[in-house]
Amino acid sequence: MGATGARVLIVDDEKDFCDILFRVVKKAGFTALVAHDGEMALEMVRLGLPDIVLLDVRMPGMDGIEVLRRVKKLNPTLPVLMITAYSGIHDAVEAIKEGAYDYLPKPLDNNALVQKIRTAISERRTSTKKTEPRGKPDLTLGELKKIMGPSANVDRLISDLNLVAGSNFSVVIQGETGSGKELVAQAIHGFSARSNKLMVPVDCGAIPETLFESEVFGHEKGSFTGAIANRAGKFEMAHGGTLFLDEISNMPLSCQAKLLRAIQEKTFFRVGGRHPITMDVRLIIATNKDLNTEVALGRFSRDLFYRLSEFTIVIPPIRDRKEDIVYLADRFRMATNEELNKNVLGFSKSALDLIESYSWPGNVRQLKAAIRRAVLQSDEWVSPESLVLDSDEAVPVAADSGVCVEGDAWEGLSLKEIVQKTTADVESRILAKVLRKTGGNKAKAARLLQIDYKTIHSKIKQYGIKLYSEEE
Repeated sequence: MGATGARVLIVDDEKDFCDILFRVVKKAGFTALVAHDGEMALEMVRLGLPDIVLLDVRMPGMDGIEVLRRVKKLNPTLPVLMITAYSGIHDAVEAIKEGAYDYLPKPLDNNALVQKIRTAISERRTSTKKTEPRGKPDLTLGELKKIMGPSANVDRLISDLNLVAGSNFSVVIQGETGSGKELVAQAIHGFSARSNKLMVPVDCGAIPETLFESEVFGHEKGSFTGAIANRAGKFEMAHGGTLFLDEISNMPLSCQAKLLRAIQEKTFFRVGGRHPITMDVRLIIATNKDLNTEVALGRFSRDLFYRLSEFTIVIPPIRDRKEDIVYLADRFRMATNEELNKNVLGFSKSALDLIESYSWPGNVRQLKAAIRRAVLQSDEWVSPESLVLDSDEAVPVAADSGVCVEGDAWEGLSLKEIVQKTTADVESRILAKVLRKTGGNKAKAARLLQIDYKTIHSKIKQYGIKLYSEEE
């Protein structure tokens, strides 16, 4: 592959010059990144973002030569083109001595600059292919950190991934909706010995109970009405690879029992089949609920929980990863700039304050949507007015939920049954309250409660809740 699409980091304290280079780089088919000081540039290099750096020699604070020295310590193979209006032999010699790829005086010849960028990137890729060690790459230097952010929480997450990826352990990934559970699952699969095979996803909440066996285990022709041909199930598709069970807490209990039996025996039958099929799959499970709690409430099989939870990874919500919020917001800004061919330069101070203080109930998914919409509406800087955010960040629940444990209501019930009954009562009241608040808008209610749309739809049906519009 050529240099097209490579990421070019422009480092200069002069905004107008950055704007000119930004357009030149974009027109040539590269992805343009901008930093206005040495510290920001080094952070972007530390995260592995650029493929080449265009670096001004004279900058306030940390000058270009010092930035060059530090870049080379962080990434010795990263090409750095030094640029300056103050051309001189001493600076040129110093820059080359410190490892610069080349030294270019202003005013720049745009065509020559683009050709120099292409040559530098091409040479680096050829050199890297010859010298890079074979074997599994180190996740801490991989794409995941670039995607998720620079926080200590992400470092710990990557450490867990490095620990478990090479094993054959079943992994439970727990995190709120929109926090990146599938991304983590893909990373585990991608850095496992099974990466040359498929990772097959199963949306556990989307499969009706009556179709579970057919979807997961497959069926034989003629085994039921509509079975007009043999069909392989998800387990067969994932043979030798990974089966990703997404939002497993939504799976009905009867289906959990069938899944457990197949996992324990490592064999299964297609619906209508007579011959057992041996399976070789690695299981990765995602859930937005605490499965320990679901087991205690009788909504998840204890035996299946013990079988699946050989290793657990918890993804903290983005509101607990403050360092990542601004980083991700800026990454989404740059990506949207590229997509829309715009040059929104950043966020105003008040917009940044709003981004950092908001609780982001929809996590990274909500943040990305908000930033994309803001960039679309902005010209030069993102303002608070362009950030369309729900003002209702949380749904308060009164201390008195209406649940009473006195009198004869619970007589003859076990503690487990009382907990189940109490939980159902609280859930029903909260759902009804939130639906009244949203005027019967189920999608908005789901966002406020941080659950998916399928879950809220099934619970409305389960509790027989009348929507606000139906009560009028």
